Amino acid sequence: MKPRLLLSAILIGLGIVIAFVPENTTKPYKLTASQLLEEVQYGTEMVTPDELADWLINQDPSIQLIDIRTPNEFEQFHLDNAMNIPLSQLLDEEWIDVLDQGVMMNIFYSNGTTLSHEAWMITRQLGYENNYVLQGGLNYWTETILNPSAPVLTSPDDEIAKYAFRKGASQFFGGGGMTQAATSAKSKSSKPKIKRRKKKKAPDGGC
Repeated sequence: MKPRLLLSAILIGLGIVIAFVPENTTKPYKLTASQLLEEVQYGTEMVTPDELADWLINQDPSIQLIDIRTPNEFEQFHLDNAMNIPLSQLLDEEWIDVLDQGVMMNIFYSNGTTLSHEAWMITRQLGYENNYVLQGGLNYWTETILNPSAPVLTSPDDEIAKYAFRKGASQFFGGGGMTQAATSAKSKSSKPKIKRRKKKKAPDGGC
């Protein structure tokens, strides 16, 4: 999705979220609507498919995938080891300990990005900090990781390395990429540099 279209979808979702989150009568929210919008604009909540693939291949125990689609969609297809918390049930009391904690790195995903962004905005406005969004959702995951497109021969070295990593990742996850041993996804020589991120704060001020 193009950046402007994505931001427009996020802004629409922000309005929905503000109406959707129940009134908090015990303590103030950690973020105002303006602060939430600022955080969205800097994209600190996004996890790229390459980052997620790297963490899953290396079996990072702190990653928790949360599929926020309907149970029917979840049953038809979902990422391995994901748990299903439909968006309509996100505020149910049984999920508070999953969503409001500082140990696991929760990554919301849906078919695209809009619904998972709504889930993130709801939890973020409630003050929950360790939740993120899979960039592009399952559609972009399929396009980039399961079925990566080969770059042209004149592409920069980092693009070649990224494609080599994605080919190996495709085999690892059982996608339709070109044949290559799954272990190549772990090879330092063919993998783009991906670092485990700590949550960043949007810089103060600016436009």
